[in-house]
Amino acid sequence: MFNNLIESSSHAKEFKRRGSFLLFTTATYLLLFVVTGVISIYAYDARLEQQNLELVGLVAPVEWVQQEQQPAAQPDRPEPTRDNNQSNIPTREIAMATVDTPERPPDNISTTPNKNLPVPPGLYRVTGQDYNPPGGPAGPGTTSGPDTSRQVAPSRPIEIEDPPPAPETPKVPKIISKGPITGQATSLPQPPYPVLAKQTGIQGRVSVQVLIDEKGNVVSATAIDGHPMLRVAAQRAALQAKFSATTLGGLPVKVSGVITYDFKLNR
Repeated sequence: MFNNLIESSSHAKEFKRRGSFLLFTTATYLLLFVVTGVISIYAYDARLEQQNLELVGLVAPVEWVQQEQQPAAQPDRPEPTRDNNQSNIPTREIAMATVDTPERPPDNISTTPNKNLPVPPGLYRVTGQDYNPPGGPAGPGTTSGPDTSRQVAPSRPIEIEDPPPAPETPKVPKIISKGPITGQATSLPQPPYPVLAKQTGIQGRVSVQVLIDEKGNVVSATAIDGHPMLRVAAQRAALQAKFSATTLGGLPVKVSGVITYDFKLNR
């Protein structure tokens, strides 16, 4: 027990001694750091009198534009001299055919109008300049060099044939009337006998006007004769009838006809 007490007391003293040493060391370093900072502040020489206070301005760069060199003016082309033998021959800058010469198509196509004159009929010379003699195109009998003259066949009118007339579309009627069509039905349900008409002994025929569409279906039915008590049943039965599709000229058409129903009492 005493051994433990003695050992604990010795550790406490050791910790106290170490804490004092650490505190003293920290205070010493802190003091040295403060003294060094103060000395550096007084030792610093800003030398403000030697600094340059001139303002420097920034100038935007100037884009260098190179002036385009204008082409030198070409001297006027001197008009070629013509002697008495060649004064009556027209000259052209280029050998351009007329628009009514389909056998000589142009080399290229452009939307810019051509300012050159077409070659005249007969003789002409290609000299690089358009010229017409005062008396009109030159006549035959005057010769020119083989490399600068050319003879063009006279133009001829182009005959344009009239286009053939468009084929007429056959006129197909919208509705074809056939009259009685009772026997043409593919399916003809019989109408039920009305009870009231049966009790009162009413019988007879009822004709129903029907309209059949392009597919053979009855789209409308209207009784046109017969007893009023039998008409409703006949109209309902006619709406359920079926027919074959009718075509005219290869096109399906509607058909109008009459279906007849015969109401008879069995006695």
